[in-house]
Amino acid sequence: MRRCFFVTDLHGHVDRYEKLLAAIAAERPAAVFVGGDLLPHGITRIALQRAPVDDFLADFILPRFAALQTDMGGAWPQIFLILGNDDPRCDEAEFLAAAERGLWQYVHGRKTACGPYPVYGYAHVPPSPFQLKDWERFDVSRYVDPGCVSPEEGVRTVPVSDSEVRFGTIARDLQALIGDDPLAEAILLLHTPPHDTPLDRAALDGHLVDGVPLDVHVGSIAVRRFIEERQPLLTLHGHVHESAHLTGAWRTQIGRTHAFNAAHDGPELALVRFDPADLEPATRELI
Repeated sequence: MRRCFFVTDLHGHVDRYEKLLAAIAAERPAAVFVGGDLLPHGITRIALQRAPVDDFLADFILPRFAALQTDMGGAWPQIFLILGNDDPRCDEAEFLAAAERGLWQYVHGRKTACGPYPVYGYAHVPPSPFQLKDWERFDVSRYVDPGCVSPEEGVRTVPVSDSEVRFGTIARDLQALIGDDPLAEAILLLHTPPHDTPLDRAALDGHLVDGVPLDVHVGSIAVRRFIEERQPLLTLHGHVHESAHLTGAWRTQIGRTHAFNAAHDGPELALVRFDPADLEPATRELI
């Protein structure tokens, strides 16, 4: 299999998208995995007094990807895409419609394939301090870390049943999505990283809430346990931008499972290149 790309947490930065599209055109990867947080962040909109493009999805992402797809013809890669906790779920319908047109595969809560490799996607993250709760779930129980806002609070852009909000967990969702499928060759595209790894290290040192120190590892315990128990081939993550800067590591290994985080806390695009048939030489380049 030829080279694959992995990017995540583009947050509506036009220059990052331009660099990604240019790399796709130049290198013609077999597949591109896009790990969520794709649209402009609320802080970006406030700082600019508006979004960098009026409707970033309709006016920028969709036409630019469609134009490149037309230019590349049969060389257009498989694109596997999920959203992230900063992406309003009310925009999900447009991503799904673009998937129906063949622009990409929208894989949240779904199973598909990249050649011989099964691919599973999942967008939810554990409770965070942020108010948007479209893509948040309790992790393994109804516990909420100090400083975080419960999924039962905050705001949502689409209605969700009370039972799903109150009793849904990442642990149950992963089991329902994957079941007993064999995962020796599987790729999991997950917005949240696994807990207590170099990939989920946040800049929370010395932060206290009501005198309680905050956990500097903000990833999912459910995802960590799932990887330990099921040992997929590769897991791809984002969400925690500063982890590579703080730990010096953008990848780790849990048993036989390789895990990559392509989130980045600088202005550049972090582009991970890998071949699922040979993961050791994978690279991460800041463009």
